[in-house]
Amino acid sequence: MRQRWAQLLFLHWAWDPAEIQRTLPPGLTVDVYEGRAWLGLVPFAMERVRPRGLPAVRGLSDFLELNVRTYVHDAQGRPGVWFYSLDANQWLAVKIARALFHLPYQHATMAATVDARTQAVDYRSRRQGQAMESRFCYRPVGVARPAVAGTLEFFLVERYRLFAWDARGERLFTGRVHHAPYEIGAAEVSVWNDAGLRLAGFDREGRAPEHVSVARSVEVGVWPMERVTARAGARCERGEGLGGAMPAPG
Repeated sequence: MRQRWAQLLFLHWAWDPAEIQRTLPPGLTVDVYEGRAWLGLVPFAMERVRPRGLPAVRGLSDFLELNVRTYVHDAQGRPGVWFYSLDANQWLAVKIARALFHLPYQHATMAATVDARTQAVDYRSRRQGQAMESRFCYRPVGVARPAVAGTLEFFLVERYRLFAWDARGERLFTGRVHHAPYEIGAAEVSVWNDAGLRLAGFDREGRAPEHVSVARSVEVGVWPMERVTARAGARCERGEGLGGAMPAPG
């Protein structure tokens, strides 16, 4: 699959690793930075989503997405992202992702406007059947640069693998993605809320996010999902966690 991710906002909260671990399926272990796990809210726009070799389809290939996520590794030591939810306003994308990728997509009513001059984004999302609305008003400030290896920012954003759980078959799956390393910058966030966290069963207890950033748009390639086989002690794949080190698919 080919796609473009745009208007990305990252809001992150430090969390108790034991609490996160209790929510994960067999085969995954919570990933920590300096002893702390992290929960993220990530609103963004999906653009030009299409199968490899085919053009984007007007009305189907562009939609909004809001993720609730944490960071994990499998028995082979491969780092990646675990999603608690992925809200999207494209019903066909929701159905396909749930059926083929075993990802917990949810249909939502969503809208976003972008100020062409300031790049300020006003982003709203309400999951189908829920009263709580998520709203984020944000804009980039300052210079955007790639995250430095070894920093918290690198730990949070430079992830090139996702995991998904097939509850019916009790099977763990993984898929790789490729894009150039994010160019990350500071963000001014005037409006935000934690409805997504609460719907996932997490109470931030009044804390503001401990890490806030925005990222410039990236072109993305997505590999098909594969079943994870337990091979404890195996090394990470060459280039795992470095976006520019893996070739784009086909």
